Amino acid sequence: MTLGHFLYIPGVFLLGILIGYILGGRAAASSAADRELVARRAAARRVRSEPTHAPPHGPEAPP
Repeated sequence: MTLGHFLYIPGVFLLGILIGYILGGRAAASSAADRELVARRAAARRVRSEPTHAPPHGPEAPP
């Protein structure tokens, strides 16, 4: 084995770790954003489905 192997192989290994760390961080951030979006949509759905307790207005309102 030459000196080049002792430098090249660990260098490529460390480069792979660095790229994996960066891509993993991006994937984690994207996943967190997706979970937040799903939670916001679910909350909006719950708000829309809850009955309102405000008195009716207009012609159907009792006298």
